[in-house]
Amino acid sequence: MPKSLSIPTLDDVARAAGVSTATVSRCLNAEKKVSENTREKVMKAVDALGYVPNFSARAMAAKRTYTIGAIIPTMENAIFARGLQAFQETLHEQGYNLLVSSSAYRPELEAEQIRALVARGADGLLLIGYEREQSVYDYLEKRGTPTILAWAYQSNKTHPSIGFDNRASMRMLADRVISMGHRRIAVISGITDGNDRAEERLNGIKDSWAANGFNLDDLPIIQTPYEIESGGAAFADLMAAPQKPTVIMCGNDVLATGAISRAKELGYDVPSDVSVTGFDDIELAKHLHPPLTTVHVPHGEMGRTAAEELIKLIDGRTTSVRRQLNVSIVMRGSLARP
Repeated sequence: MPKSLSIPTLDDVARAAGVSTATVSRCLNAEKKVSENTREKVMKAVDALGYVPNFSARAMAAKRTYTIGAIIPTMENAIFARGLQAFQETLHEQGYNLLVSSSAYRPELEAEQIRALVARGADGLLLIGYEREQSVYDYLEKRGTPTILAWAYQSNKTHPSIGFDNRASMRMLADRVISMGHRRIAVISGITDGNDRAEERLNGIKDSWAANGFNLDDLPIIQTPYEIESGGAAFADLMAAPQKPTVIMCGNDVLATGAISRAKELGYDVPSDVSVTGFDDIELAKHLHPPLTTVHVPHGEMGRTAAEELIKLIDGRTTSVRRQLNVSIVMRGSLARP
């Protein structure tokens, strides 16, 4: 029979490194509290022995799992990538691990994932936007799970959130489009049902349209999933109208990418024949041809701040946080005067 392997312990690492078990623990859990020389000795011993910290024991002692859950609507495009990366990096610096799930824009799936993460002992959660059943919020409050919302900010909401005003941000871009002389505007929006960010961005365009004295019945709108192909199909439908728009405003950069790609296929020049705008300023936006005029969202700042504030909530250093981040219009080659 094969010999059973002995599992190295914290004491074994301490003896091999010539330090105390407390020092080993500090090296593994709070690197900044030990010298570089000590940390190197301990980590050499850890590697040589194949030591793995007892996660369950650590969690029981600390009464937390050092795990954060994040549920995003989709992993199929880059909308959330930059913010989530900054969120993860900041958590890692503080000794936390991140578990990510995707709800596919399905509220019932998000609710199921929330319960699963809480059941697995997640110390806190990051959720996207406000739109979900009150029963979900009640469940999180009853379980005492700190939760922070991102990618949205509404002044009339009280839940902890780090984000931006989607409605005001899109209105700012629509005001710019109209000020440039566009009077035939069409919209490719994300599906607003169950998506407060898409609804708020669409409302921002409507606000600007109405404030400038135009009839909302004269504003063509197509709602479609956040996919490049869907944006292209919607563009083709809008350009098939008897009176073609001079600009198509898209609910995000993914839809705008699809629109610009389809424009080329159909023989339209952007922006000479029709302008296109987006929202988010994902990395792809500046590499399109022409580069995309869009609303820049501070994804990195949002992710970092959300992580910092969520840890404060978990530690009990604060009971609530509501922070609105600034956005800006990035003018590039896809928008011109009609």
